[in-house]
Amino acid sequence: MTNAEKTRMSDVKDSTAAFKEALIKKEDEKYVLHLYVAGMGPKSIRAMDNIKHICEEYMPGKYKLEVIDIYQHPVFAREGQIVAAPTLIKELPPPLRKLIGSMEDTERVLLGMDLKSKTGKE
Repeated sequence: MTNAEKTRMSDVKDSTAAFKEALIKKEDEKYVLHLYVAGMGPKSIRAMDNIKHICEEYMPGKYKLEVIDIYQHPVFAREGQIVAAPTLIKELPPPLRKLIGSMEDTERVLLGMDLKSKTGKE
């Protein structure tokens, strides 16, 4: 085997190891989510129920969800630049994402949180 072939084989092994490491890291990722609601009206309750259901179905044990009522804590709305409620912010893993609405459209939420690609692959 020539040196060039050895180098290519080494590169393949390195990239395979890097890929496996990335998969393991992806599996260990925790999602940090903040759901901003305005009171406990029907829209807020529906958004909370929907996002909890999505989290439990698609990332059980891999998320931290904090629900923030902007009526009770208006300072958080200003800090988070919340212009509408309900708003879901995916803080981690990057990139930061904001989704507005009742979270009823599961496909839209999965795309917005990078849990599913536009091609339909998870």
